[in-house]
Amino acid sequence: MLTCRTLPPGLSMHRSIQRSAACPGPLPSSAPWGVACSSPSLCPSSPKAAEQADQAGAGARGKRRPCSQCGRMWLYLAALLGLYFLRRWYQERQTVENLREKYVLITGCDSGFGNLLAKQLDVLGLRVLAACLTQQGAEQLRKATSERLQTVILDVTRSDSIAAATAWVKEQVGDKGLWGLVNNAGLARPAAPNEWLTKDDFVRVLDVNLIGLIEVTLSVLPLVRRARGRVVNVASILGRLAFYGGGYCPSKYGVEAFSDSLRRELRPFGVKLAIVEPGYFRTPMTDIQRNLECLEQSWRRARPDVKESYGQRYFDSCHKLSRETLLTKPSTNLYLVTDCMEHALTSRHPRTRYSGGWDAQFFYIPLSYLPTALADWVLTWSGPRPAQAVSQSTVQRAGAGSPFYRWGN
Repeated sequence: MLTCRTLPPGLSMHRSIQRSAACPGPLPSSAPWGVACSSPSLCPSSPKAAEQADQAGAGARGKRRPCSQCGRMWLYLAALLGLYFLRRWYQERQTVENLREKYVLITGCDSGFGNLLAKQLDVLGLRVLAACLTQQGAEQLRKATSERLQTVILDVTRSDSIAAATAWVKEQVGDKGLWGLVNNAGLARPAAPNEWLTKDDFVRVLDVNLIGLIEVTLSVLPLVRRARGRVVNVASILGRLAFYGGGYCPSKYGVEAFSDSLRRELRPFGVKLAIVEPGYFRTPMTDIQRNLECLEQSWRRARPDVKESYGQRYFDSCHKLSRETLLTKPSTNLYLVTDCMEHALTSRHPRTRYSGGWDAQFFYIPLSYLPTALADWVLTWSGPRPAQAVSQSTVQRAGAGSPFYRWGN
């Protein structure tokens, strides 16, 4: 028989027990201190009851613990993210040494991003080798820069031109190697609904934007590897999200794929590769008059059955929409892109991908991560409809029995 001895002398223990439902047998008021409890396991002062109370308290605390643990987990995660971005900010501010001794080859320097980047790097003191398509473009660039900048004529669609330019670059860089290669040369037209175009229309763009880029890269890659330098490939948001026809989008998807594979192959050699994905900018590629003329020409050359399927009203709507887009969307601040290129060449810790422009960062790139069906709706809900387009209810009925219609996206 256990006795209850936890209360201090002078306190009426039997009254406490009498008020407690845990002790079934109330003791008389004359019971002396230290009397044995008739149910020691239920006595609130017994060791067993105390142990049970501790377990109950621990259980209650355990039920509340997940909330506190969840809060701590988010706090730790926020701290880790803060440290990560702080570390990245610190690393990206570190620049490469001896930039004035480094050579950079840039393609497509007649105008646009390549022209501005050549001037920008020349001001920094790098030895720029600017490849231009025309002699006029080369002369104008030399007039606007220092004597350090040198130009060469390069047509990326011709193997003999690429070979001659590569031999010239070897003479210029010598044993130092080529620190940077910026594949900027590009072509956007013709751009129209795919059915309006021919195979030659696609090949013309692919030869410049993808095949030419690959051949130039492979030709000068030994020089880049010797310097443990950088390769910067200019892709596009349209290499993430294709929303108009022609060879431009397929070519930029190809640039993304080629760049990803090459980056992993060059990593053991100490060569770093970065991809720049610009949004809409005011360059010769977005010239309003040329793009509208190209659209009109594609419509005139389209087959009669294609014209019948789309209709004149569809062409008129496309023409109007293209004009409005080219007038309002392109940004004039090309530095948003060339600053990315400069950072990829001069930072000790360049990024793998750069999104050039606010539209790329906050609309097109996030949109590319959405489910395909949702992205399709966002990009097409306000667009024109062909003359022979079927209703949405007809499409749904036709695809109701197909699992690919329901789950393909």
